[in-house]
Amino acid sequence: MNLNYDFRDIFKSPRLALSGKKIWIFVFANFLSYLIYFIINYLALSLSGYTLIEIWKTQGLYPCLLIMGGPWYALVLFWTSILFWIYAIQLASTAVSRITYKQLKGDEFYSINDSWNFVKKHWHPLIFTSASLGLITLFFILLSVFLALLGKIPFVGELIFSLPYILYLFGSIFTIYTGLVFIISFIYSPSIVGTLEEDTMGSVFNNYAITWGQPWRIIAYHFILIPLACFSVGIYKLVSFFAIKLINIVMGHEMLMGSKLTGIFGVASNIVWPKKLFSSIAENFTTCSLFCDSTCNMGMHLNAFFDFFIPINSTNISSLENVAAIVIAFFLIIISISFLSYFLSIFSVGETIMFIIFRSKSDDDNILLHKDEDEFDAE
Repeated sequence: MNLNYDFRDIFKSPRLALSGKKIWIFVFANFLSYLIYFIINYLALSLSGYTLIEIWKTQGLYPCLLIMGGPWYALVLFWTSILFWIYAIQLASTAVSRITYKQLKGDEFYSINDSWNFVKKHWHPLIFTSASLGLITLFFILLSVFLALLGKIPFVGELIFSLPYILYLFGSIFTIYTGLVFIISFIYSPSIVGTLEEDTMGSVFNNYAITWGQPWRIIAYHFILIPLACFSVGIYKLVSFFAIKLINIVMGHEMLMGSKLTGIFGVASNIVWPKKLFSSIAENFTTCSLFCDSTCNMGMHLNAFFDFFIPINSTNISSLENVAAIVIAFFLIIISISFLSYFLSIFSVGETIMFIIFRSKSDDDNILLHKDEDEFDAE
């Protein structure tokens, strides 16, 4: 695929990301992470003294320990589930980045299994890059604490502290810089590993290099990528909801399933998209927001969404229909996860394209011309 090696290539991200392979990779990672998050949060809330019935009635499919509170060991469980979800997305991003890299090189047949096999071989840098950067930052913080303690030595402590003051300044600047690189590493490490097959040291070096050499491009390109991703996902969601609406109109006709479908889908959709939950979020956001007009409009749009897309279930349904509602609810969860997955797919593809551009701009190095490990193995 021909690239311009500038900001124009970012606009290719939504089209390249709209791929069954790429979206499915993120759907799998997000669904697995959601299941673990769901189970761990229910366990943490149970350890905090809440019954399963109380948790289901108040939070349903979206439990969050931070809302209801709990002891420290329950919070450890909560943050463990969050960290697992973050690193699952990192692994999925690496797989998608690898598929994108192969696609840009002209290989349209690089499969999901190929990408996961690649991730199995190269998962270490994704964890140890951020861990290394975190340890570097922690080292400088602890060093500053130690030097401050030297300043408490009677008579000579103040002098010992003051003499290397200029070194403190440079150390502080480097600590702030490393903190920024730590944040950047979560964004670009999957692309670095997916394209250059780097180890931990190579990933750390490349993260430092692009943070130092391409700061304005990082900012400018994300001002393009993020709104573009949000707009594209909005279109994707709109098409999906209208497709669901069409199913309900056709199959819910009086000559077909009629009110039976309305009842089944109403129960299923209110499990996955509970109006009370989303309305309370909108109300809380309205209370905290300075832009009351926009948030009030958001509440109106939310009500309009429920009125148009989700039928009101005013009748009781049978046990078998409840089973059917649960099955449909499962698929609605997958559809909901696909919205997030498409956004992450656009983001991953965009970051991969960005990194290719950065290498071309900074080192005059077209990494699409590199031979990767698969090509070496094929020789």
